[in-house]
Amino acid sequence: MEMLLHTKRITICLFFFVLSLAAAIEIPLSVAQLPTITEQSHTQVAYPFDEDFTIKCEARGNPQPTFNWTKDGKPFNLLSDPRIITFNNSGTFVIQNHGIITNFQGKYRCYASNVLGTAMSEEIELIVPSVPKFPKEKIEPLDVEHGDSVILHCNPPKGIPPLHIYWMNIDLQHIPQDERVSMSLKGDLYFANVEENDSRSDYCCFAAFPRLRTIVQKMPMTLKVSRSNFIKERKPKLLIPPESAGSSSSVTVIKGGVLLLECIAEGLPTPHLSWVKVTGNLPKDKPVTENFGKILKIEQVSAADEGTYQCTASNPVGRAKHEFHVHVEEPPRWIKEPEGGVYSVGTNLVLLCEAIGNPEPTIQWKLNGMPVDSRTFRGRISAREISLTNLQLQDSAVYQCEASNKHGTILASANVNVLNIAPLILTSDGENYATVVGYSAFLHCEIFASPAADIRWTKDDSIEPLSALRYELNKNGTLEIKETKKEDSGSYACWAANSVGKRAITANLDIRDATKIAVTPKNPRVLKSHSILLKCQSEYDSHLKNSFKLSWRKDGDQLPVNSTQDSRIIMDMDTLFISTVTLEDQGVYTCVASTSLDSVAAESRLIVLDVPDPPEDLQLSEHQNRSVRLSWRAGASHNSPVNESIIEYEESQWEPGRWQELTRAPGNDTTALLTLAPYMNYQFRVVSVNAVGRSQPSKPSLRYATPPAAPDKNPENIRVEASEPNEMVMKWEPLKPTERNGPGLEYKVSWRQRGVETDWNEELVKKHSLTLRNTPTFVPYEIKVQAVNNLGAGPEPNVTTGYSGEDTPDAAPSGVSVDIVNSTLVKVFWFGIPRDRVRGHLSGYKVSWWKTKSMLDGKRHHPEKHFLTFVGDRNYGMIPGLEPFSEFRLTVLAYNSKGDGPESSPVVFETPEGVPEQPRFLKILNFDKDSVTLSWGLPKKANGHLTGYILQYQIINETHEIGPLSDISVANRSTLSWRLSGLSASTKYKFYVKACTAKGCGKPVTEEGLTMAQGTYAGIYDGISTQGWFIGLMCAVALLTLLLLTICFVRRNKGGKYSVKEKEDLHPDPEAQSIKDEIFGEYR
Repeated sequence: MEMLLHTKRITICLFFFVLSLAAAIEIPLSVAQLPTITEQSHTQVAYPFDEDFTIKCEARGNPQPTFNWTKDGKPFNLLSDPRIITFNNSGTFVIQNHGIITNFQGKYRCYASNVLGTAMSEEIELIVPSVPKFPKEKIEPLDVEHGDSVILHCNPPKGIPPLHIYWMNIDLQHIPQDERVSMSLKGDLYFANVEENDSRSDYCCFAAFPRLRTIVQKMPMTLKVSRSNFIKERKPKLLIPPESAGSSSSVTVIKGGVLLLECIAEGLPTPHLSWVKVTGNLPKDKPVTENFGKILKIEQVSAADEGTYQCTASNPVGRAKHEFHVHVEEPPRWIKEPEGGVYSVGTNLVLLCEAIGNPEPTIQWKLNGMPVDSRTFRGRISAREISLTNLQLQDSAVYQCEASNKHGTILASANVNVLNIAPLILTSDGENYATVVGYSAFLHCEIFASPAADIRWTKDDSIEPLSALRYELNKNGTLEIKETKKEDSGSYACWAANSVGKRAITANLDIRDATKIAVTPKNPRVLKSHSILLKCQSEYDSHLKNSFKLSWRKDGDQLPVNSTQDSRIIMDMDTLFISTVTLEDQGVYTCVASTSLDSVAAESRLIVLDVPDPPEDLQLSEHQNRSVRLSWRAGASHNSPVNESIIEYEESQWEPGRWQELTRAPGNDTTALLTLAPYMNYQFRVVSVNAVGRSQPSKPSLRYATPPAAPDKNPENIRVEASEPNEMVMKWEPLKPTERNGPGLEYKVSWRQRGVETDWNEELVKKHSLTLRNTPTFVPYEIKVQAVNNLGAGPEPNVTTGYSGEDTPDAAPSGVSVDIVNSTLVKVFWFGIPRDRVRGHLSGYKVSWWKTKSMLDGKRHHPEKHFLTFVGDRNYGMIPGLEPFSEFRLTVLAYNSKGDGPESSPVVFETPEGVPEQPRFLKILNFDKDSVTLSWGLPKKANGHLTGYILQYQIINETHEIGPLSDISVANRSTLSWRLSGLSASTKYKFYVKACTAKGCGKPVTEEGLTMAQGTYAGIYDGISTQGWFIGLMCAVALLTLLLLTICFVRRNKGGKYSVKEKEDLHPDPEAQSIKDEIFGEYR
């Protein structure tokens, strides 16, 4: 079977469905049928202010029913009064409110008849009320004595309920009521005993009829109360119920209605009323008393409220009682109503009719509105059942069952339609249906037939009826195709047949692609105040494009289109953008894609992350001198679990208002044992931390003060400082406020000279330093500092060694000597001064030197001292940067933090010759095609006796190539120019000139130039355009040659592209040396 279901273009062979139609299908109006009452009026009041009154009765049937009316059980002719308006093919009539209409009051019943039978309506009561009026009468004044009981009767006129009665005076002010004075349910005003202030002449009874919009007033009554000569105390006497009713009475109440039991008593003092249920307890929360305890009220009465109730009126003189025997009765209600239907010829009929009520209802059967005569009725009839066998067409009729008791009448009708017709297919032929893949398709075939028809469905050209697990034939003839597939598209036929005939219709089914959607991102987690973009990706059948719609919901509620909420939430077709996300934005967002055939939804849960809410409900417990337990209730974590809780404290004595971190607790903990310092007045708060950040601090806890104690620790970082040689300043870090532990904090300072057997010197100070004067210079001392407060001393302190004040060294280094390293560098040696001559901590040695004369010219120089310091206990140092071939003097001294000691005796030394510096300039004086004349200047510093110059040159070009280097030695140190010959024409050269001494040659000065072409004379050098003689010469040259040479010059002088590194490597500096493993001092 599974293979058959998945094979394309193969007709599915299925089993045959047979279905009998239910008799409950409504008969088409085209079929002959009994009348059915479809609409009718119920009890109606003809209010005098209405223009007319409509009594409705509508029915359907085939043939069209005709209508007749009865009034109070007698035929009523609608044409008997011109004020009655009737309508064609309707039983409804309208009575116009003209003249006296009281004769229309009564109970009406409508009958709708055709050739098949008669339908009957329920009774319709029309009430024509009269305008209520109090009779005009003269009411005699009542004269009574103080303490008598009085009844002022209202006797209101009859009218449409509800009736509201008020007792007021002529100024329309209510007569005050209480236990002594009260109004009965009938509206009479009762005085249990009168007082003199009850006298008045304007007791007025007002009766209000809201439905009639009428209020009427009784003539005013006069009550005169005279003073009595004696007090008329008497026991209570019941006025309601009256004594004539005896000690008990019966009360009947309708189930579901309101029970009102009333007792009013007279007596002096005023009696008090109470209620009990003799046969059982009063139901809890159900009964209430009204009118100052004189009325017992029970709403929604049930059978359980039946029984005996007793009211008791009592005062100090006596009591009076009355019992009410309450009976709960009920109007008729149906247990089983007769059900009509469509029956075929030859079938049997059974109609049931059962009702209950109290008293038990009587059942009466009627046929077409008339009582059934058991003598002529061919079937069986009983109080609760009518039956017929072998029904025939003439047995069609309307059967009525009426149940009645003294509280009302109910009516149920059953139309028995005996029919013999071929199937009628009520669904149109050729209907087009469509659904999407995977959904169910419903092909309708609504049929009416009698006898019931057999129904089958076929597909396309197959004559085999459809039957499979996916096909289901409903009772109304509809074919349901479950979990449709593309191959279910096609043409279908519905066939209906019974013993009278058969019919068929066709239906077309199209299967479309199902709509698919997905929301991205799926379940995003977003930080509060950030933004999120949800996108709804969809696919749908192209045939459904015009009906395709997208909408968004949040937590099931539709998000309105163009909902912006201050432009924060923006929907644009398939996207939903939320900026500045808030916690309220969290929820399930659903994208709903709908077409005319299907609707699908995809969800994405937006999770908003935020810092936790502040912790709440901080509580302190387990109070100890140095600890307390803090507990709290964690706030909402906002989708990011709390990692830890930071507990902060504020101390009001030392740093009020400043919160500091005390400790931290793991994220799941909501309690922590806090270690506290003595003599502090704490309050605490908690900050929760999650991956997003810190919460706001909680509200502070209650304050907690710890008792004082002796210090737990001593000061730290004990040190000695001194600005003078003969003093010693001892300093330390003072204890923090949280370390003081109590009041009266002081520091006990103890000291003695190290190595000297003597007692400790002690002094108490409040500040964190102590100065000793007249101490030996730079002597070691042992020092202790201990914290002390009013409750005791801290632990035994550690001993620290410090020195008294320093002085400058009083000795100079000896044995100073100089070793020459090269012409600019020397190494100095010395012997350090003894320890006791340093008179402090040795900082290092300082070397001073100055030039006295040049060895080249013998000139004396003004001494310009230079300094170089060598830190630490050293005995040598390197002095760089000296001038070659010069005489110097040098001294060495020791220094400490206090200053410099005396200098050593000067040592004289001379630096040897060095290489000269660069010549001051190099110029090209003129160029020929194969020669050039060079001119240079003396070096800036000769650094010795010049021995001559070295002249070098080489070809350079624009291809980064350098030609071989040629050397010429100029032995005459006075020569400052040279002519080079044998050069190549039109070639660029680089020239080098360096000065030499016996020590070697110095760095070269360089210049570049271009030789002339054949027949052309020119000299090119940097800055030549500034020479006057050359400008005159250039003016004599032809204009064309000038332009060509200028272009050539510009192009060639855009920059020589050769390696700088290679240029430098050509002429290394012979003085350059690597001096390693030597330590230089610091220039000053």
